Amino acid sequence: MQLTKDEFKKKLKNKVNIYFEEELDEASNSELYTALSGVVRDGYAPQWRRTRISEADQGQKQVYYFSIEFLPGTLLKTNLLNLGWLDTVRAALSDLGLDLDKIAAAEPDMALGNGGLGRLAAAFMDSLASTGYTGNGNGIRYKYGLFKQKFVNGYQKELPNDWLKKDDHWEVRRESKSVLVRFGGKVRMVDDNGWMTPQYEGGDVVRAVPYDTAIVGYRDGVTNTLRLWDAEIPPEEELSYPTISDRRRIEDLTSILYPDDSNYEGRLLRLKQEYFFVSAGLQSILDYYVKKLGNKDFTKLPDYVAVHINDTHPAMAIAELMRLLVDEHRVDWETAWDITLKVMSYTNHTIMSEAMEKWDTNMLSQLLPRIMQIITEIDRRYCAYLNGQVSNDVIERTRIIKNGQVQMAHLAIIGSHSINGVAALHTQLLETKVLKDFYNLYPDRFNNKTNGITLRRWLQIANPELSDLLDQTIGKDWRKNSDKMLNFEKYYNDTLVLERINQIKLDNKKKLAEFIKEQMGVEVDPNAIFDVQVKRLHEYKRQTLKLLHILKLYQDLKAGIDHPKRVVIFGAKAAPSYVFAKQVIKVINETANMINSDPDINGKLKVIFLENYDVSLAEKIIPAADVSEQISTTTKEASGTSNMKLMANGALTVATMDGANIEIADAVGEDNIITFGLNKDQVYKYYAEHSYHPREMYESDPVMKKTVDALTDGTIPNCFSEGQALANKFLSDNEQFFVLADFADYLKAQEKVEQEWKDKHSWAQMSLVNIAHSERFDVDKTIERYAQDIWHLKKLKVEKVDH
Repeated sequence: MQLTKDEFKKKLKNKVNIYFEEELDEASNSELYTALSGVVRDGYAPQWRRTRISEADQGQKQVYYFSIEFLPGTLLKTNLLNLGWLDTVRAALSDLGLDLDKIAAAEPDMALGNGGLGRLAAAFMDSLASTGYTGNGNGIRYKYGLFKQKFVNGYQKELPNDWLKKDDHWEVRRESKSVLVRFGGKVRMVDDNGWMTPQYEGGDVVRAVPYDTAIVGYRDGVTNTLRLWDAEIPPEEELSYPTISDRRRIEDLTSILYPDDSNYEGRLLRLKQEYFFVSAGLQSILDYYVKKLGNKDFTKLPDYVAVHINDTHPAMAIAELMRLLVDEHRVDWETAWDITLKVMSYTNHTIMSEAMEKWDTNMLSQLLPRIMQIITEIDRRYCAYLNGQVSNDVIERTRIIKNGQVQMAHLAIIGSHSINGVAALHTQLLETKVLKDFYNLYPDRFNNKTNGITLRRWLQIANPELSDLLDQTIGKDWRKNSDKMLNFEKYYNDTLVLERINQIKLDNKKKLAEFIKEQMGVEVDPNAIFDVQVKRLHEYKRQTLKLLHILKLYQDLKAGIDHPKRVVIFGAKAAPSYVFAKQVIKVINETANMINSDPDINGKLKVIFLENYDVSLAEKIIPAADVSEQISTTTKEASGTSNMKLMANGALTVATMDGANIEIADAVGEDNIITFGLNKDQVYKYYAEHSYHPREMYESDPVMKKTVDALTDGTIPNCFSEGQALANKFLSDNEQFFVLADFADYLKAQEKVEQEWKDKHSWAQMSLVNIAHSERFDVDKTIERYAQDIWHLKKLKVEKVDH
């Protein structure tokens, strides 16, 4: 597994010569990236093959993780780290007068996700390989993925994110593994020697072609596979698509992540995408089971295969597996259902009903007629089974098809043997509120698996200085066993270590300040508080509450009331059809323009909204953060993972008692986190009684009134209508995100931040405690719980390949 500097230099020179017929000193950073990725691929290729051989030879159970999103970011440094080559390659390149960071910057982020859902899926892939389990990702190879965000006059504009234009050097096209996916047309059941078999007429047949990307385990010889599907016209169907628009209709199937669902065409495309990757993935799994493992006894399928449904997007996997078993492999319904239940498991990522997908039955019937028949039969049998055992009300509330819609969360729950939430509070709310009926029906199926993060990436890659400090104090074992990070607490009173923590943070802030100046032309002071809120733009995440705090600080500074110097940093994308979220972006940007150009406040406050937030940008922001804003409306954030990444990098968390914030508070203790806001009981009381009247608060609190009025009184230029929309929302009766209800308490939390900031020694101590206890949220621990409790996996024995 080891590679010397001299060996690497020879390999790199050879690649540059072969690929570009150039010498190293003639190659551009882009060419060097191509050559370096080729060296890395050569490095992991033998163990990728060895892993696949070992899988087949040992016949162990594999998990297939189905997700509409995967957000791995860039892979060069991750692969170097996991191969054990990162330090060697960095040093060797330095010897050659080259900079790894500049070369790595030529790699585009894989635009395959939006936020926490996709990043979690990618973290799970890395962790499965790094903990020695056989795990496969299954998703879509989006040509453009999520849009590229640009700000034009303060407004978000969505541009195509052509991340594949330079080729993806990590993927391998597996044309021989292609399968066909059918859409539309009509289906009728005919008797074939006593077996009812579907006959299809009309419709489209799409060729699903897999592209495989190696997922290299951390120095353990295991290399798993992320399989992404692209849509093509089958060669034998070429004549069926005579026009360019016909062809585009097929190719657009895998063009973008989350098509605009504000119109029928967008919703139809989303539905197509979901079935496309589910059907392709399951066909691929059964082909492997039959051909590679030589097994046609499908009752044994659960001994070899676990399929995990990541949120509701892949929930059609349940109906599709039934279709494949019953229609294609002639397994009787009852046996097929028993197999499906044992194979399938489901993670719920939200308690918000609007995020639990529902599909119109007419749309489903037209696009996927056989799937609709199967879902209808699952629903019929479910209702018949419960009839007489529970009340009709419970049956109606939990059935799959009602009010002309297919409830995808209900399908996922009814068809899975395990349903898990992603933080302790989230799971509790699922069991006692949102999915209470299902919990009463299937208590044994419900369990909690709190999310985790890839500490390897967020420390060893994103924050190498902090990683080196951990090495120097507690040794290097923490890199493989995060439990060892708890030993860092022994340095709580070590002045030299605390000073080093502060210096590392300052170094990272200086780097980010340079980046901000380069990208935006705004100068920020690295000695200021770097106050960070980076996540999806959504009302429940409450970038709005941070905005109100900014306006309050600005009003204070204009009035001569002093505050410590602060830089507030946002990173967030709004869904293209989410009007209110885009209005929030406009107001924040105009507020930033106003504040950043106001000489009266003498640079005491700066507001930075970095556009096109992605994993690579997160790697710059998170190590530089002093304050982590985790201020979602209590009960709305399922878990959060930016909270964990920021904590691991020593930021102090300001948090509502929501999602995994509760577990962070439990880990670090109340002295090392700043909490505020309504608790879950107060939130649910407001919901139950419809008794939240924010205008009364506004009228009786002059500070709140003055702050909110700044949105509409002309204080902020160029956004009157957007400011009015925000103010109207905040003041509306029973506003469900309680922005003004938490406003006063949030100001108190920020006053505590300012008080703590005055004592750099104490601040570093709190930072140290957060770093040490981030071990609780190591994704490897999360994966061990999934592997043992839900998937029932055994570790793969793989012979390490000598490079």
